[in-house]
Amino acid sequence: MRVLITGGAGYIGTELAYRLAERPDVTQVIIYDNLSRGNYNLFIGVRKFPRDKVAFINGDLLDSRKLRKSLSDVDVVYHLGAKVTKPFSDHNPHLLEQVNHWGTAEVVYAIEESKVSRFIYVSSSAIYGTSDQEVSVDTPPEPSTYYGISKLRGEEHVVRLQQKMAAYIMRTANVYGYSKSMRFDARLNRYMFEAASGQRITVNGSGSQTRAYIHIDDTTDCLEALLTADLKPDTYDLTARNLTIQEIVEGVKTVFPETETLFINQHVTPWELRVKPDARLSHLHSEDATFLEEIKEFKKQFTLDFHD
Repeated sequence: MRVLITGGAGYIGTELAYRLAERPDVTQVIIYDNLSRGNYNLFIGVRKFPRDKVAFINGDLLDSRKLRKSLSDVDVVYHLGAKVTKPFSDHNPHLLEQVNHWGTAEVVYAIEESKVSRFIYVSSSAIYGTSDQEVSVDTPPEPSTYYGISKLRGEEHVVRLQQKMAAYIMRTANVYGYSKSMRFDARLNRYMFEAASGQRITVNGSGSQTRAYIHIDDTTDCLEALLTADLKPDTYDLTARNLTIQEIVEGVKTVFPETETLFINQHVTPWELRVKPDARLSHLHSEDATFLEEIKEFKKQFTLDFHD
């Protein structure tokens, strides 16, 4: 089968592309990305794709003509392409609306005119907004950022596909862990980099606030499994664990003991969100490793250790 990944040069997209390219039942992986984040790591390094199995298209989600042409004879589409920058992008709501909402609409319109039989949309737990109660797919969305609003509007376009094909909405928690295309604006990844390079970790707030997280490997496991999984087309929460910022800091300081921590704005209550892991996905990703085991492995990926 032929698979197309929008945003395939990004954090999750890179790992998913490698994984799918290794599968014997996948004849071609097409990476559709406009490289707007300036991340070219997909194209370099000792880890290479199987020869002649992966194609790259420099394309924009809003380029409907190129998008439709790229979907020719494609069987499965993973839609990861989105505008995401810290702190979830409230500085340019128009761009978020254009890319995350209407870009998703263009993808859905193109799929409806194609032979695609399966569609996986990577949404975000940001659609829930902030809450002091644990949320789940049964919780009504209340996005509190323009990013969350734009992802929720994207979901609305995907819902209508579920009446026609196997279409999945995956509300993904904060992703962390090593990848050659990893995002260092993600909090946990940034803390690890700061600690590895001898810098001080700065925590905004008391550190008691909780967020939902999932490791990049678990994320990739689940998305790869969705290629052929016998799973009801629906909306799912892709999350593995809920951690306080203090728990993250303590974990990082366990592997980098000399790291200093600075707390600022401790009187301010930052937003928090706890997401219940979706039991319907438990068989699609392992979750075998503990958080501490994961960051110990993460540490091994840094080429310099200023603490030894």
